[in-house]
Amino acid sequence: MTPIRIANCSGFYGDRFSALREVVTGGPVDVVTGDYLAELTLLILFRSRAKDPSRGYATTFLRQLEEVLGEVADRGISVVVNAGGLAPAACADAVRDLAERLGVTLPVAHVEGDDLMPKIDSLHADLSNLDTGEPLGHRTPLTANAYLGAWGIARALDEGARIVVTGRVTDASLVVGPAASRFGWARDDWDRLAGAVVAGHILECGAQATGGNYSFVSEDVADPIHPGFPVAELYDDGSSVITKHPGTGGAVTVGTVTAQLLYEIASPLYAGPDVVTRFDTISLEQDGSDRVRVTGVRGEPPSGSIKVALNMLGGLRNKMELVLTGLDIEAKAELALEGLRDAYPHPFEHRLVRLDQQDAPTNEQAAALLKLTVRGDDPKVLGRAFSNAAVELALASYPGFTLTSPPGDATPYGIYWPALVPAEHVEQVVVHADGRREVIPHTPPTPHPAPSPQTITADSLAQPRPASGSDPLGVVRRMPLGTLIGARSGDKGGNANVGFWARTDDAADWLQGWLDEKAFRALLPEADELHVDVFPLPNLRAVNVVVHGLLGEGVAASTRFDPQAKGLGEYLRSRLVDIPVTLLP
Repeated sequence: MTPIRIANCSGFYGDRFSALREVVTGGPVDVVTGDYLAELTLLILFRSRAKDPSRGYATTFLRQLEEVLGEVADRGISVVVNAGGLAPAACADAVRDLAERLGVTLPVAHVEGDDLMPKIDSLHADLSNLDTGEPLGHRTPLTANAYLGAWGIARALDEGARIVVTGRVTDASLVVGPAASRFGWARDDWDRLAGAVVAGHILECGAQATGGNYSFVSEDVADPIHPGFPVAELYDDGSSVITKHPGTGGAVTVGTVTAQLLYEIASPLYAGPDVVTRFDTISLEQDGSDRVRVTGVRGEPPSGSIKVALNMLGGLRNKMELVLTGLDIEAKAELALEGLRDAYPHPFEHRLVRLDQQDAPTNEQAAALLKLTVRGDDPKVLGRAFSNAAVELALASYPGFTLTSPPGDATPYGIYWPALVPAEHVEQVVVHADGRREVIPHTPPTPHPAPSPQTITADSLAQPRPASGSDPLGVVRRMPLGTLIGARSGDKGGNANVGFWARTDDAADWLQGWLDEKAFRALLPEADELHVDVFPLPNLRAVNVVVHGLLGEGVAASTRFDPQAKGLGEYLRSRLVDIPVTLLP
């Protein structure tokens, strides 16, 4: 059967504005998808809606669509996006208004039911933190959105919709829905659905699959400046070919696709509301220039639970940042801290970020940062009382005292809270183009469902092959890990994941034999008191590591230098390890 060509035009709210126009005009596509909802985005949209009740959706999408709506209509392209955010109905209405203004006729549908705030009191007991087990307690969510699946999107397309707007759905559902509609898949076509989930996961972050943010960009990506967005040629059996439009920048290789597959995952049992996808079954093969074939994906029934993303107010926070330069950095930091403790008789957090170099060639390269943070509920204690106290040290503290900002007031910050609820508490509804409302039933779990990914351990999954490419007692050279190994990292709430991969079988044998929990803790001493999971993925020449709690209560609350762990993988690639010389390039 002819494949369905599904392109991506957005990996987050704020991605390249021209991407929708580029993928529509740059080559043949059947469906264009756009992912606008990172975990933090719903909190951002909440603030937007608080200022203007008519908002709550990704307004950028409307401006992007205006450039190409006529061509979308003329060429029979469908558009499926989660740009509806907290207000999918309002976003769909805005699309209809746009089409009317442009004189274009296109059926528009939307999917709703992810917003659980109307049910929050009755669900309260079910909303324990998925990562920590902590009960929700007295906390009051600002948003609570279930990760809906693909069948609502599929029904909207079955009934003739050409533009489908959703709120919170799983990122991959934007791809699974169109594929299920095109090929008429059944609810229990587990392997087909899982194959589409993998294609969706590859597409969901846009140019990250085509050479963006890629460890070996200087070696493998000839034109990295303006990478094209990815396209999946998805077949009826669930296999796919990942590619991009001809003549666009970037590259599609086994490496770039592997890197994206490892992004923001945990256990190889990748849970979803429609299917559990086994990432330990994925096979990748280069299928020509800028073409990677994805086959072999296996799927299992869902658990009957649905993930919910809650955002809530964590309190108020204020921050100041002191610059420490030159000699005696730690002594200067301690003098500043003692001065602040004397001037400000309340608790505060501090972190010394050592960016300085010895005998630095420039002033900036001799500087470190002392980051000071206060949290709480009293704006008087956390506002100018704190920031003014820091400023008042300016002429009475360490030599070279300077700040990166003037004093300011405390501002609110959010907490991300993941939870699971039974699927029967979530009602997925499609509002068709003609206004009809259709409730979409959930896929029921089988009598013996797959194990919950939250209970999976590395020991219960496929183990790495025994090392065959190097002699562990042979000659080694102490070099940066990234000389041989790629990495990609990211955030999942308060957890961070790092996926490491090799480009050859021999290097993969070494990686999987060497990188255990002990080796990882040596790479990342910050994980010393945190729970760490290490999952080998021999089929991808990879190992995925999850560090629980590294990011605290999520990106909005984190005070880390890299609160989303985007640079964590590249940091670990810079660490020196003993690499067998037989594996070195």
